[in-house]
Amino acid sequence: MASTIRVRATSNGDITEVQALIQHPMDSGFVKDAKGETIPPHYIQQLTFEHNGRNIFVADWGTAVSKDPYVKFSFKGAKKGDDLKVGWIDNKGATDTATAKIQ
Repeated sequence: MASTIRVRATSNGDITEVQALIQHPMDSGFVKDAKGETIPPHYIQQLTFEHNGRNIFVADWGTAVSKDPYVKFSFKGAKKGDDLKVGWIDNKGATDTATAKIQ
């Protein structure tokens, strides 16, 4: 299975900018399908970004986040060539991870 996470991390001096796009339906459990039946909730519960073994960004999400979420943030303390690990877990127990080299 192909990764659901696309991530880019770019270092500019002491600041690293991270951009991530995650493919996920993020169903709230309140929307109905074409037959009028409620689509069960299916959403990312936790999103984690890790650098050098420590969490630098953790998001606890619920049903209010839109489909295919995009995240952008920056942090200090990384250098070009370092690894940035991204992972998520959803309410059905599914997970995905990806690792990107900081450019």
